[in-house]
Amino acid sequence: MSSHDVCIVGLGPTGLTLAHLLARRGLSVIALERDPEFYGMARAVYTDDECLRILQNAGVADELHAQMNTGSVVQWRHADGSVLAQFHNPDEPHGWPVSNFLYQPFFEGTLEARLADHPQVTVRRGCEVTGFTQDGDGVTVMTTGETVRASFLVGADGGRSTIRRELGIEMDGKAFPQRWLVIDLKAKDGTDPFRHLPYFDFVCDPDLPTVSCPQPDRRHRFEFMLKDSDATEEFEAVETAHRLMGRYLDGDQVEIARQLVYTFNALVAQRWREGRVLLAGDAAHMTPQFIGQGMNAGIRDADNLSWKLATIVRHGASASILDSYQAERKPHAKAMIDLSVFNKDIVSTQSRAAIRARDVGLGIGVKVPGLASFITEAKMKPKPRLKPGYLGLPRALPRLKRGVEGSLMPQPRVRTYAGTCVRMDDALGHGWVVLGIGCDPREVVTDTAWDELDATWGAFYLPGTRPQGQPLIEERGHHSLVEVRGTSLETRELVDLEGLDHALVPWLRRARAATGHVIVLRPDKYVFSVTGPGQHPRAADAAREQLGL
Repeated sequence: MSSHDVCIVGLGPTGLTLAHLLARRGLSVIALERDPEFYGMARAVYTDDECLRILQNAGVADELHAQMNTGSVVQWRHADGSVLAQFHNPDEPHGWPVSNFLYQPFFEGTLEARLADHPQVTVRRGCEVTGFTQDGDGVTVMTTGETVRASFLVGADGGRSTIRRELGIEMDGKAFPQRWLVIDLKAKDGTDPFRHLPYFDFVCDPDLPTVSCPQPDRRHRFEFMLKDSDATEEFEAVETAHRLMGRYLDGDQVEIARQLVYTFNALVAQRWREGRVLLAGDAAHMTPQFIGQGMNAGIRDADNLSWKLATIVRHGASASILDSYQAERKPHAKAMIDLSVFNKDIVSTQSRAAIRARDVGLGIGVKVPGLASFITEAKMKPKPRLKPGYLGLPRALPRLKRGVEGSLMPQPRVRTYAGTCVRMDDALGHGWVVLGIGCDPREVVTDTAWDELDATWGAFYLPGTRPQGQPLIEERGHHSLVEVRGTSLETRELVDLEGLDHALVPWLRRARAATGHVIVLRPDKYVFSVTGPGQHPRAADAAREQLGL
């Protein structure tokens, strides 16, 4: 019987991302996948800047991003081509473009190939789970090929999850009977059929609501909504595909890679954890496809779950911190589901009154200052901000949403002390971070809690504010260096960073973080605490209490 820290069931985007993150955090992983080979067809088509940041911390973002179409405009438009509203955000608050379109077989293939970089990850394809039992020390997983023992089991095995079914967990929400036809296309050699379709279009045509999505590698996707009277068999016929896409391009210039009628669900599992068994991705929540967030929700699950499992296994934290997983992730996942259903309603409505209200509302909205940016920069998208109950110090006035605790810190580009320009996370690593703002945190934070968590110690300076002409610490008349684990403060290495611009200033102002303040970041780069002079022990005490150290 093989033994591992974590057993992952399912090798879709969620399971693959989780395997990478756990391996980077030093855990041994076995991943079990029922299918002997990849499905090989595109399902997800989109990822955002926040998820690319997660993949960056997994060590695979640059390679994946090189395969994507980036920075594309997304728009609602009428059937005649006139634009209702267009949104595009050129800012990169998390170090990556906000809008990125992918081809899932490339995406998954790269993720699995790169698992070979981690010898502590074992992959078993063609291996179906037949059952599992758990006790106080771990989980025993029975499969068609072998029996596996792991400290924790994560079911990332999709909407028809075996793990969820074995746990007897029900899902709440709605299954939509509305049918859509998806057609995935590939341009034939020597043709350019998609040149006039550069944007991600939601075509608000009451006679035939349509989604038009550009993809890398000379590929494109169409989705068409069926009427109740339409026969599924007819819409899965090649002739129908050519008739429908003939509205937009020359069908002789493309090859059909997939043509399928599907329905969709907006469902959330009632429980995401039972003891040492957890659910992630579609096994925990099923997101309609209308804002491209289904795969991304699973990647966010993997990020949240991976650092908590690592903190338990490597640092002796209490397993009770896993209770925060659903509490932190469910509100955001549910908000994404609700937004997706809302967007579906905008695109597919066939009521004349609703169509007029939509058109008038959007027409006015894009012209009103403040509201216009809300629409054109897609600010209706739920922000990565945890609800009360997250792991970290509470916000000062949560009712007024003051403070940045429980939110994702932006990722600026920075210059290292050596002069190299990098994204901030690449400099600070993928673990806990103790970051001094305009100061060396080693001089003011003396508690060993952060060392016990193998935290990175960093200093961040705004452009042109790095201390200069000052002698070294030991020459400043410091009364004996602070002792940490029996050694001097000097054993804490410092990552010394300077911002390349002032983009972080507004966020620091919201954080009430002035020179001398210290920000503690969780491994997922959510803010654990912001403390000023004399307040730093509060954060260490909270970490010990909340993590059970």
